[in-house]
Amino acid sequence: MTWFMVAVVMVAAAAGLLRWRRPAWYWLSLGVTFATVRVLVRYASVMDACGLTVPPARWRLALARMTRREVPGPRSPRILRLRPTRTGLVLRLKLRPGQDAFDVAATTDRLRHSFGLYGVTSREVRSGVVEVRMTGYDVLKRVQMPARLDTRPMRIPVALREDGSVHYRDYRAVPHGLTLGATESGKSVYQRNLVAGLAPHHVALVGIDCKQGVELFPLARRFSALADNPDTALELLEALVTHMEEVYQLIRAEQRISVAVPDAEIAADVWDLPEDIRPVPVVVLVDEAAELALYATKDEEKRRDRIITALVRLAQLGRAAGIYLEICGQRFGSELGKGITMLRAQLTGRTAHRVNDETSANMAFGDIAPDAVLAAIQIPAENRGLAIAGDSTGGWHRIRAPHTSLREAVNICNKHAHLTPDVPALAAFRPITAAVPSARVRLSKTAPATA
Repeated sequence: MTWFMVAVVMVAAAAGLLRWRRPAWYWLSLGVTFATVRVLVRYASVMDACGLTVPPARWRLALARMTRREVPGPRSPRILRLRPTRTGLVLRLKLRPGQDAFDVAATTDRLRHSFGLYGVTSREVRSGVVEVRMTGYDVLKRVQMPARLDTRPMRIPVALREDGSVHYRDYRAVPHGLTLGATESGKSVYQRNLVAGLAPHHVALVGIDCKQGVELFPLARRFSALADNPDTALELLEALVTHMEEVYQLIRAEQRISVAVPDAEIAADVWDLPEDIRPVPVVVLVDEAAELALYATKDEEKRRDRIITALVRLAQLGRAAGIYLEICGQRFGSELGKGITMLRAQLTGRTAHRVNDETSANMAFGDIAPDAVLAAIQIPAENRGLAIAGDSTGGWHRIRAPHTSLREAVNICNKHAHLTPDVPALAAFRPITAAVPSARVRLSKTAPATA
């Protein structure tokens, strides 16, 4: 008996250490079994305590009276499927008549406490069927992307959601996006993951980095065009507008609308064109959008107006031409001038890291998901990389991108540098990627001596 108790204590200590240091391993080895048993045993009582039961049907009551049997109790939603995952459990429920998906969504916090799990979220799969995703540990504390990812053209996995699922940036479904974040909030890491995910795809990357290129120019070997100041950015954006117009002329020439042409062959955007003539899609990454909107002189104001006009035109018309925008910045508010709110209205995908003021959070989510505004301003400063992602459907999620160093992103871009397409309209803005001499030049305030 003594040896048995010692073994039990050692196993318990090992399980506790594993749960503390490697929660994912603990969940896959022991946690998933304990959680499954706990959910199945407590299910009926928890549903009753959370108000997710309905009275028995009248025919059941009549049948009980006729047969003089015990009156049936309240009925809980029926379990259609209980599926373990690498991060938690997925419970699919069939709602009873009179129940609604919002009833389940309103009780997720109580379900979390009752089942002893880390987090619970719910979503409606179809009418009368709700999927409840439960996580067994904090998946955002140490982000580990799954080995198998559902990658498709223009669909990039960039982060992990709090329910354990993968957050994808799908440009064909959500063409344009806005990413906000204060200094040291993780916005740059999110951008690196995006560039690293796009690097293996057949896509032209265009960067505008008005911080003298310190963020995007290290990745220049995979970019088809780069600009590091507002003047060059204006010329680049106007060249993109011209390229967009040429793509529309190509689409119009290939439409061939007649009675003999099948509906599936009528081209309305670049994805309807044959692959041999389809222009390469373009993703435009703008780092620190406020630098493009600020001005101090009349000449800078004119330049600013032309830049914002070009961005708005690309946001309104660029999707069908295969041009997609990724606008990033620390601050994005109406005080940046006219046209900013018009531009914001075209940016469907919204991602907000920690922000310093409520106004920026309102600009991100105030018009699509007001509940996400409070979540965005409550992100603690020590949780770098944690963000709130939402779209025009009104739903939002907490996400966190895996940490990708600048060196890792540079290596990925260099590895796929041969995939960088040549876009004739952007040839003048192709970055020079010649090898930099390894010798370091000492900086001095004095001029070098002349012979």
